[in-house]
Amino acid sequence: MTDFLELLRSNPYPGRGIAVGKDRVYYFIMGRSANSRNRIFVTTPDGIRTEAHDPSKMVDPSLIIYHPVRRMDGALVVTNGDQTDTIVEFGDFRAALMTRRYEPDEPNWTPRISAICYDDGRFELSILKHRDGGCLREFFSYESCGEGKGYFISTYAGPGDPLPSFTGEPVEIDMPAPEDVWAALNADNKVSLYTNVKGKVTIFNKNLGD
Repeated sequence: MTDFLELLRSNPYPGRGIAVGKDRVYYFIMGRSANSRNRIFVTTPDGIRTEAHDPSKMVDPSLIIYHPVRRMDGALVVTNGDQTDTIVEFGDFRAALMTRRYEPDEPNWTPRISAICYDDGRFELSILKHRDGGCLREFFSYESCGEGKGYFISTYAGPGDPLPSFTGEPVEIDMPAPEDVWAALNADNKVSLYTNVKGKVTIFNKNLGD
């Protein structure tokens, strides 16, 4: 099992990441450009959305303004883009993601990462990424998860130009406390963190002084 805090401390730019455990879900966003860093998480009736911290400085809302977390019947959906809405509209995780592709931000071709956590303890993770001019869609299904353990997936393997996509299976990790995860994220690049522990939601926003 990988030490999640050490994993985060050793990687200055994993981009956006999802970690799912038995009783908790974490989702964070990071940014390198002023436009990406000018964001906060705000709550909605069924989850959260991103919004500009300073609307006057927002240059291009595409790909950075979306609903990362939404509830649908019997499940919690967490993603790094507007595929959250696609999944909720379809009501079917895999069918919805089969209609989507990686983000059109050449040369990075940022992967779309997604998770669905069912109320009975099952969960799935997915990554859609660029491969040989097409889209590779990978799905990972878990029937359960041990106490204190989780699985982590991110958009990038680390910094680079272009940014290298995450590869392989989701990483098996321990699941630390929310405030420790926030502290472990790179201070320059972190933007926001959503945590849901046994139904209790906590949001951290760098732009609001967290």
